[in-house]
Amino acid sequence: MATGTEPHLNSGQDPGGVRAATRAAISAAHLRTDRWWLAPAATAAGLFAFIVYSTWRAFANADYYAAPYVSPFYSPCLAENCEPMRSGPNWEIFGSWWGLSPALLILIFPLGFRLTCYYYRKAYYRGFWASPPACAVAEPHKKYSGETRFPLILQNIHRYFFYAAVPVAGILTYDTVLSFRDEHYEWGHMGLGTLVFLVNITLIWAYTLSCHSCRHIVGGKLKHFSKHPVRYRMWQWVGKLNARHMLLAWASLVSVALADFYVYLIASGAFDDPRLF
Repeated sequence: MATGTEPHLNSGQDPGGVRAATRAAISAAHLRTDRWWLAPAATAAGLFAFIVYSTWRAFANADYYAAPYVSPFYSPCLAENCEPMRSGPNWEIFGSWWGLSPALLILIFPLGFRLTCYYYRKAYYRGFWASPPACAVAEPHKKYSGETRFPLILQNIHRYFFYAAVPVAGILTYDTVLSFRDEHYEWGHMGLGTLVFLVNITLIWAYTLSCHSCRHIVGGKLKHFSKHPVRYRMWQWVGKLNARHMLLAWASLVSVALADFYVYLIASGAFDDPRLF
């Protein structure tokens, strides 16, 4: 007796996906009636906005330093064509032959860390590739190979990007300490930019340490937590951060863009940094 769920009897080629011959014969691609598309659409819009902004700022090669602030997009500065920053992270590893923006030399590490992040992978897979677009909504692709083929197999180097992201966060922490100077490099001062930098570095560290790789490094491969009480406490602490990994991913993404934009406003002369003391 027909039940309406028998496999499709295709006379031609199997269309694959939700219309595959082995799938239930349900006419609808999914049975969700809510606005399930809002979440992936908002995710795609947010990520696209950051991509556009960061690309513009990375290639601009201008307005990224206004004493005592340096844009997190350009720190550390690794080329000779960097603006001189007194006591700042000027490491002229690349000589005069490098004529492009110095931001392109350092952004590969924090961006690589975020690009391979477990949460961001979920976000842009759903937002840009509809793989899948939402829970209980099948993806439109006929085939699925996961992250077993090039280029997605490169996602497996996420842990190594974590190793690179930690020293970058340390350098941005140093930049935040330097922000307690004034424009004449005198210590003991604090501006609105200092607060912007403090919020940004706090969120960057929280996002970095909430990483799944960090949680595994801290508490992974332990058979008995009772024999490793320090690592167990650290694993619990990182686990609490990990539970908020998505929130921290977005908050730190916004904060690093705002920190860069704040430096841009000051360096371009569009805004004067208010001094708190």
